[in-house]
Amino acid sequence: MSRMPDLTSHYLGLALRNPVVASASPLSLHLTGVRALADAGVGAIVLYSLFEEEVHREQLRDLQIVEAHEDSFSEALSYFPRQHTPEPGAAHHYLRQIERAVAAVDVPVIASLNGSTPGGWSTFAASMESAGAAAIELNVYAVPGDPHTSGRAVEDRHVEILHAVKAAVTVPVAVKLSPHFSSVGEMALRLDQAGADGLVLFNRFLHPDIDPETLTVEPGVTPSTTAEARLPRAWIAILHGHVTGSLAATTGVESAADVAAYLLAGADVVMTASALLRHGVSYATTLVDGLGAWLERKGFASVTEVRGRLAVPRQADPTAYERAGYVAALERGRAAYGSLTGQDG
Repeated sequence: MSRMPDLTSHYLGLALRNPVVASASPLSLHLTGVRALADAGVGAIVLYSLFEEEVHREQLRDLQIVEAHEDSFSEALSYFPRQHTPEPGAAHHYLRQIERAVAAVDVPVIASLNGSTPGGWSTFAASMESAGAAAIELNVYAVPGDPHTSGRAVEDRHVEILHAVKAAVTVPVAVKLSPHFSSVGEMALRLDQAGADGLVLFNRFLHPDIDPETLTVEPGVTPSTTAEARLPRAWIAILHGHVTGSLAATTGVESAADVAAYLLAGADVVMTASALLRHGVSYATTLVDGLGAWLERKGFASVTEVRGRLAVPRQADPTAYERAGYVAALERGRAAYGSLTGQDG
């Protein structure tokens, strides 16, 4: 009887039972969801994101309470301001969720911070570590809407945030990247050299859109599709072997085949949220079991044997390699659909 393939993996220096990771989503808002994800077999759980605005709002509220009574006499012992003990806010609840999640499941729990400015991240990241988070994922969601902001300024902000958080914590720190840098590879190398323990490729910007019928701007929240996986997969294949930190894939994971393709490109772990939201938490079991079945069918004993097999060879010129793939894709398209001018051949 053949042995089942070994799915154990490592991410950010953490030992995982398999490379399928639940990425940040509403599924981890409550402890029941966190337990369900672990029971479904994921290797690790990234908690829903805490937004920088929520932390700042809570800090501002506490500051206003202090300032409102800073001139009160200390001798007025019978005077206790009603607002002195406000209801706990989002930041408090998030730290409590980390503590409860860590106590409830036997897989690594990774905290997620979503923001765009350097201030305040380091202090709260330290609180996340104290609450028991195994690692921290920095989701730098910065859309430079000001046309006067230079590309280098946006890149420098990422590095500045990373430096501040790394100086404040001892747990591993991953950075979730956007695909919209002028040179994704150089940005990845800068963050890797600045101490990032891992890179998550890629963040999806949820762009609002205009409804011409209602004359309103509508929020754009749509699950990812498998077609979106091609871009992060290409960059993971390029970066594999060129960064010291871990590489996490996210976006476009719908089936075990998508997980396998990311691993072949060089991903250490494969994150998913859309598939679990579409099919339910138990679908994680389908992904993990499907990956094991694929490995067995292909004759691989472990995911280690698979990882990076189809990455860009280290000795190859990545630019020429990607260009060759582009040309090959055009040639295949021309053979299938004819030329863009409508003429075959």
